[in-house]
Amino acid sequence: MSVLHLVNTSPFETVALIRCLERAGEGDAVLLLENGVYGALSGCGFSAKVAAAAGSLDIVVLEPDLEARGLDRARLLQSLRLVGYSGFVELAVRHPLSLSWT
Repeated sequence: MSVLHLVNTSPFETVALIRCLERAGEGDAVLLLENGVYGALSGCGFSAKVAAAAGSLDIVVLEPDLEARGLDRARLLQSLRLVGYSGFVELAVRHPLSLSWT
């Protein structure tokens, strides 16, 4: 059964995102929300791990949280996709299990 992993903390403050990526399985989705959206930035120490994981995981960024933090889309890793709140709901429906990483 696939899992929706919710990461809401900044990778600059915790190792939650990296631990999530290490444990998530193929077919799972990772949603970066709240301060977790910083994990979508390119050119950071964790960017290579996130980009590599995007090959087997659906890594998604909650666009309203990205905008609330004033982050420019151009700074995001290109292998990630943006969703709004309706996309968040679709992910929750598609993945019957969820796990929060803080």
